[in-house]
Amino acid sequence: MTEPKAREQSSRDPVAISRFVEHFAAQLVEAGLPRMPARVFAALLSSDTGALTSAELGEQLKISPAAVSGAVRYLAQVHMLSREREPGSRRERYRVHSDQWYEALTNREAVIKRWEEALREGVTHLGADTPAGRRLAETLAFFEFVDGEFQGLMERWRVHRDKLFGQDQTPP
Repeated sequence: MTEPKAREQSSRDPVAISRFVEHFAAQLVEAGLPRMPARVFAALLSSDTGALTSAELGEQLKISPAAVSGAVRYLAQVHMLSREREPGSRRERYRVHSDQWYEALTNREAVIKRWEEALREGVTHLGADTPAGRRLAETLAFFEFVDGEFQGLMERWRVHRDKLFGQDQTPP
């Protein structure tokens, strides 16, 4: 029986996959993600298993182990991948999940809360009636609005996702 990774590699054009990875990574870089984490994320996302080792990522992307390490550290910090041990081995695999965007955005909610606190402090110190204070107050109002809408948006997404893909969203 053919292993899933071998099947995945044999049935796909590696050049086309590489082009997709680089193209999607470029889009992520334009949106603000650092280049190497963007490439690693795109490679993981395009893998049928959704999980690759450091060696597999290095080989596919033609990058050093240090580049892989830095990229996965960044992606783990922003909750765009998880680390898992290979059974019976000390090697780690890095995995993206079907809900990685949901998780990444949900974790951004905590960042927005911290921004709100800082902005409130800024409005207090600068004075709400000054031009700078009003600008900060408007920024604060925007983040409060986004924060208020976020929970409903995420719930609507879960319902929509379940309709499209079913309720079982566990990784392979």
